[in-house]
Amino acid sequence: MVRWQPDASLRLQQAALSLYAERGFDATTVAEIAERAGLTKRTFFRYFADKREVLFLGSSELRELFVNATAAAPPSATPIEAALAAGLGAAGAMFAERQEFARQRQAIIAANPELQERELIKLSSMAEAIAAALRGRGVADQAAILAAQTAMTIFQVAFARWVDQPDPTALPRLISESLEELQALTAPAPARITG
Repeated sequence: MVRWQPDASLRLQQAALSLYAERGFDATTVAEIAERAGLTKRTFFRYFADKREVLFLGSSELRELFVNATAAAPPSATPIEAALAAGLGAAGAMFAERQEFARQRQAIIAANPELQERELIKLSSMAEAIAAALRGRGVADQAAILAAQTAMTIFQVAFARWVDQPDPTALPRLISESLEELQALTAPAPARITG
């Protein structure tokens, strides 16, 4: 077996996705993933703590991207716009390159309650970090929490629509559309004229 290659992490990730799709997440072992990738179990554990982490590789980088974009958003941006700045910019471009992976990953997570829970924990952690960045912009504590949680919900809705889109560059547009839909839902109803 090959002990180390510069693309070992990617090979392990591709092997895991393939096996999860074929056999299911629960029925796949780390040894099988390593074997499919042409690597050893030991090499697997150099890159991932467990087989769940294959699906969550890059979570900390994504959180950092959202936090930095929130902090750097123009002063005129509303708290929700600032919280979504990464999704409308750099994260949208990053995801465009990985749509097929995202589609496969989403299907695997949707089929496994344990992974769904892990995904919710990841999103909650991102929302907490974004709320801290919003507080750093001067947004009041409760407003920062509400804006960050709302932004993550908008992102989730747009992301779920995006994985089924043929256009890998559609994520920023879908985020904007989801934000507009939320704004329409929360707009005051027009006054009724009664006679």
